[in-house]
Amino acid sequence: MAVSWLAVDMGMTNIDVIFDLGDMQKLFMLRNWHQTASDQLRQALEAVSDDLSADVVVGVTGGRYRDLPEQVDGRRIHKVDEIQALGRGGLTLSGREEGLVVSAGTGVAMVAARPSGVEHVTGSAVGGGTLLGLSKIILGTDDVAEIDRLALAGDASAVDIMLNEAVGGKVGRLPENANAVNLGKLDRENGFTRENLAAGLARLVAQVIAVIAINASNASDLEKIIMVGHLMDLTSIRKEIDLVGEFYHRTFIVPPDPGFGTAAGVLSILREINP
Repeated sequence: MAVSWLAVDMGMTNIDVIFDLGDMQKLFMLRNWHQTASDQLRQALEAVSDDLSADVVVGVTGGRYRDLPEQVDGRRIHKVDEIQALGRGGLTLSGREEGLVVSAGTGVAMVAARPSGVEHVTGSAVGGGTLLGLSKIILGTDDVAEIDRLALAGDASAVDIMLNEAVGGKVGRLPENANAVNLGKLDRENGFTRENLAAGLARLVAQVIAVIAINASNASDLEKIIMVGHLMDLTSIRKEIDLVGEFYHRTFIVPPDPGFGTAAGVLSILREINP
């Protein structure tokens, strides 16, 4: 069965691939070994080589996609602006007409997506790469599944200084069981479990992203916050982001297959170029 469209997002950690089989889509997440842009694309093409037709339409974004030539191994390449792909993909996966789309991957980008267009708003250098790097140093592992499992079994309040400990009660809209200082107990106590440390790390990363997203959505006058990116594959991260939402009375929308948000945007744009 021939593929009509092939969408590739070359992220810093993963290469995400969506290919369309007419009545069905298939998704692949590949490890990015940081080869040249052309070799990264070849890795994606190889993953679906058995289904590729000679006239498949290939769209690519992410990473060093600008370095790609006009053709790779005889296939014409459509380079898709990453910001446009992110916004379109977030709206497509969530079924919304507008919203702040947050790509929570190795790093974090936030875009305002509306029917009139997509524009970059802000981002965060604290993201999935931060979680993996700190976990490797503190927990002795950068295995995503293990980090998630440990965090879900732990208690972040064991490593954070909580508001009730810092000021004896709530502050503004924040309840007393909210944290005041991420990992604040690490400089004065010892003997923390890996589970509690993992929970604290997940909370640190998730809170930074969630609070910036709320501020960015307010600044953009967009109520809906749509979360995509592979960091949202982690239950521990989603749990902490939802907790921030409870504190500030905001809802974070996580669509199905959030890690493929930008690739979904590439696919949407390809269909317009080559209906």
